[in-house]
Amino acid sequence: MKINPFQQALTTYRTIIVATVTFSVAINILMFVSPLYMLQVYDRVLHSRSEMTLIMLTLIALAMLGIYGLLEWIRSRVLVRAGMRFDEMIAKGVFSRVITSSLKSPQSRSEFALMDIDRLREFLTGSGLIALCDLPWMPIFIAVCFFFHPLIGWISVAGAVIIFLLAIANEFATKKHLSQATNYGQQAIHFSNSTLQNVEVIRALGMENSLRGRWDGMHRQMLESQALASDRSGALLSLSKFVRMGLQTIILGAGAYLALEAQISPGSIIAASIMMGRALQPVDQVVGQWKQFIGARQAYARLHKIFIEMPDEDERLKLPTPKSTLTVEQVAVLAPGGKAPLIQGVNFEVKPGEALAIVGPSGAGKSSLVRALVGVWPTAAGSIRLDGSELQHWDVDELGKHLGYLPQSVELFAGTIAENISRFRDDATPEKIIAAAKIARVHEMIQNMPDGYDTQIGVGGRQLSGGQRQRVGLARALYESPAVVILDEPNANLDSDGEEALNQVIAELKAQQKCVLFVSHKMSLVVVSDKTLVVAGGRMQGFGPTRDLLQPKPAVTTIAAPQGEASEYNQNRTAAS
Repeated sequence: MKINPFQQALTTYRTIIVATVTFSVAINILMFVSPLYMLQVYDRVLHSRSEMTLIMLTLIALAMLGIYGLLEWIRSRVLVRAGMRFDEMIAKGVFSRVITSSLKSPQSRSEFALMDIDRLREFLTGSGLIALCDLPWMPIFIAVCFFFHPLIGWISVAGAVIIFLLAIANEFATKKHLSQATNYGQQAIHFSNSTLQNVEVIRALGMENSLRGRWDGMHRQMLESQALASDRSGALLSLSKFVRMGLQTIILGAGAYLALEAQISPGSIIAASIMMGRALQPVDQVVGQWKQFIGARQAYARLHKIFIEMPDEDERLKLPTPKSTLTVEQVAVLAPGGKAPLIQGVNFEVKPGEALAIVGPSGAGKSSLVRALVGVWPTAAGSIRLDGSELQHWDVDELGKHLGYLPQSVELFAGTIAENISRFRDDATPEKIIAAAKIARVHEMIQNMPDGYDTQIGVGGRQLSGGQRQRVGLARALYESPAVVILDEPNANLDSDGEEALNQVIAELKAQQKCVLFVSHKMSLVVVSDKTLVVAGGRMQGFGPTRDLLQPKPAVTTIAAPQGEASEYNQNRTAAS
């Protein structure tokens, strides 16, 4: 059985934990230095009045404390490096799974798994884990307290039990509210991120106050849950500190009483107080780090879930570079999480050098079909083959290199024009970038920009107009000359010059023996295709040579479509023919 990367990372980290525990053993042994020093000073030096003994004891204690500090530094450094290694092992896997999860379930808010990596790493490299490593030493320190006197030992036991009970109370008092706060916070962040992608619409339609009110409601719910959890945790933490400081006073008082009764030496009073403080310190730290511990536990559960639900895909044999033949057989497509097919019963084949136009009324299922053709949505039935191999037989990254895709809503990424055209690949070269831009007829437009190909376009490409985004997106689709080019409404934002350039692009791609598919409502673009696929009502209504389908035959003019759209479609088609 294959172990997922998350489990492998945890297994690797466990070896680091063993090293950390080893350092913790030495560190906790060196914690005896201070009480032993005080014991010797009060019981030996003050009685003998030997300055040389005091000097030697002080030098020895300082040397041991220096080693203690060095080991603490090494332990912290080891944990930080281990945390970085842990992050490296799972970060790429989490990112890939977040993309897959977002495609399968857009409302899953799986993007927060990326934040969970940081939350879990911070716990594994911080004081919370160190406190857990030091916690097993508490019984040893308490046993030493019993060595001084049973009364001091029982006081230490009582203090440890009280603080431990406070930690359990902290768990029950805050767990529910911290979980709610995390959920509300994720909702607020998800809502704000999706909302801010449409700032122009928000401002133009006067939606700012309404959307701000909705975000504020989510944010306030998060704050209220977090405040309630913090209030309860703060009260228990304050009570824990009071108990610890009170126990220090009680120990000193009990030690003084026992010294007056000649049952312990005066030096034991100070030594016992220090020892009890060492015993209770890890428990006190665990209580103080409880919120971080809860967050790390929740992050672990979510990461574990996403790795279990989405195991690694089996490594696929690298297939030869396709020659562009795309075959679709009885394909049906479901939206992620949907039950009824959005489109079904589609059959066609497009060969190298051919262009297929996909036409039909709005809502007919054209974009759903396109998403299946590029492998974004899986098919519910039938098969889509590229040179005879089904799309799922291809490695995802390898398939992407052979596909050029321009979605209906063009989304560019923060960065330069060159980076967007090159798909942010590390092996991108200026020659490949410029070649794609020239084929897309966008090279001159880019040259006229302030920084040319190095122009920063902002989040979502907001520095560009709609037409410019579409043309840069077309250049991105054509990067490295893919075998199959699929364009969804490529001329939606183009002017007449842009449409003419697009027609030239399609003609050039056909001359290069590429397989071209495009969705369009405009007959000026449909006429450049070799074949046309007509869809309506989620079903294939016709397929054949474009010149035949454009003839004004009654069988074609009565395409099932809403009356207004069908009339406009037939008028455009008749004019084009």
